[in-house]
Amino acid sequence: MHYECIIIGGGIAGLQAAIQLGRYKHRVLLIDAQHGRSTICQAYHNVLGWPDGVSGPKLRELGLKHAVSLGIQYLNDLVTEVSSSDPVFQVATKEHGIHTADTLLFATGVMDRLPAIPHVVPCLGRTIYVCPDCDGYEVFNRRTMVLGAGNVGAQMAVTLSYWTDDLIYINHEMEAVHEELQAQLNALAIEMIAVPIKELLVETEGECEGVRLDCGRIVHAERGFVAFGGNEVRTALAESLGVKLMENRHIAVDPRTKMTNIARVFAAGDVNVHSEQLTIAMGEGAQAAIWIHKTLMSEADPSRTKQK
Repeated sequence: MHYECIIIGGGIAGLQAAIQLGRYKHRVLLIDAQHGRSTICQAYHNVLGWPDGVSGPKLRELGLKHAVSLGIQYLNDLVTEVSSSDPVFQVATKEHGIHTADTLLFATGVMDRLPAIPHVVPCLGRTIYVCPDCDGYEVFNRRTMVLGAGNVGAQMAVTLSYWTDDLIYINHEMEAVHEELQAQLNALAIEMIAVPIKELLVETEGECEGVRLDCGRIVHAERGFVAFGGNEVRTALAESLGVKLMENRHIAVDPRTKMTNIARVFAAGDVNVHSEQLTIAMGEGAQAAIWIHKTLMSEADPSRTKQK
């Protein structure tokens, strides 16, 4: 079946776009490999309507159910290649062959570089966090550790000093820290320990209590942030199609339409250049869908004046 739009990525941005396009009654295929930030975050606390938090898997479950109820086709598969034979785009998948569409939406997101430390993933969003803008509030006046590497971890510790004075930075990968950042740590009385972490201390799932270091030392903390840098920005597929990337490998889109430099190719969510928040990704997904609809309508009827 030929689609009016194929959405690559079924996280928050992709699902919101699918819901909006479904409400326009467009023929849409959503392809998702079920591996991304929202699959592992156990609680988002800064989302309207969820004051007690909501997990990424729960939002994805609800979003997919909503999208499918509107006629969206869903495929659990990995996209391996994207190409163009104007005016049609071809999307090849690992298990289900090639699909074609008039428009594309990349909602492929970003994946954090997480350390191979036991018990970290079940704590993500509950007591271990990655984004100070999203979850700095959660560590207010709490004993907090930063699990990180070099300058990235040091900068996170400095940033979190806005929320708490009780901080310790564990430089797990023992990378050097610039003198200026070290001076800031010293001024804020933030201890830095350059020793690898053996394990996260957890008695109740999702509730960290600190870490045990390779040297045997135990560091107690109520909350923690991960800051290793080197996050994977998933733009390889878009780049292969000719989509222009920024130096940081994120996609720069038209701020209003979310269209890339290639006509009828859009992008939304963390893969774009913004502050990488769930609520922004949701808004970008909806905005991209609105302009995909406008594009489809104008091309279906050339006499139609493009909506402004």
